Amino acid sequence: TTSDFFKIQPWPLQTGRLFNEDEETAGKSVCIIGSTVSTNLFRGADPIGKRFRIGEVSCDVIGLLTTKGQAGFGGDQDDIVIMPIKTVQRRFLGTTAIRTILVGVDQNYSTEQVQQTLTRLLRERRHITEGKDDDFNIFDTKQISDTLTQTTTMLTRIVAAVAAISLVVGGIGIMNIMLVSVTERTREIGIRLAIGAVASEVLLQFLVEAVVLSCLGGLIGLLLAQLVVGVATPLMDLPWIFDPAVNLGAFAVSAAIGVIFGYFPARRAASLNPIDALRHE
Repeated sequence: TTSDFFKIQPWPLQTGRLFNEDEETAGKSVCIIGSTVSTNLFRGADPIGKRFRIGEVSCDVIGLLTTKGQAGFGGDQDDIVIMPIKTVQRRFLGTTAIRTILVGVDQNYSTEQVQQTLTRLLRERRHITEGKDDDFNIFDTKQISDTLTQTTTMLTRIVAAVAAISLVVGGIGIMNIMLVSVTERTREIGIRLAIGAVASEVLLQFLVEAVVLSCLGGLIGLLLAQLVVGVATPLMDLPWIFDPAVNLGAFAVSAAIGVIFGYFPARRAASLNPIDALRHE
């Protein structure tokens, strides 16, 4: 590419410089590399001024790009070498043909109008007559971005729905367990009420039991999740980032599920008549 690439696609340099006009015109073997290339080739050393080979062509490193990280679908944006276009045409391709043109559009303009203008211009320059199909493709990254955003939003809603169903099912399970516990301990509840316990104390007792049960399940789930992530991230070559806020939020949701679904059994236990409870077999 040319140095104009960095105007259209802003990507700051960590160190070094961009191509100058003389290097672009002469097609010199200079290059700007990403952090992944630098790490793989130079093992953390300063790459500026170093030389390496791309196929049969030696290349002098003049710039190191800042780290961008993984892109969509697992692509590593930092695994990149950028060279002057004339160097690539002469030393690698053996042709002056240009395969890709990157166009930057001011935000005040409509990308659709720019796309239509580019289509007319390319058809004219490539001598495509009326009625014939284009022999080129124009991709609007804004449309791609909008599509990805819609897809991500849809997937987020699906995952949220699945999570909500899982929480409801788990909450119903806790409620059933606590209802069984209330039934089995009816005489115990009757004795407590008969010797002076108030309904709020019984309610609090069963509510605490439900919350403890729910929190224990949430804690086990968090530990299993961290175990799965710890095993999966090295296999997928992804970083493992532990976010305390997310984990605390998940634990708080578990406690809330215990309160919400444990309230009905606890309320049922607190509302028992002591005489009827003592008669229960």
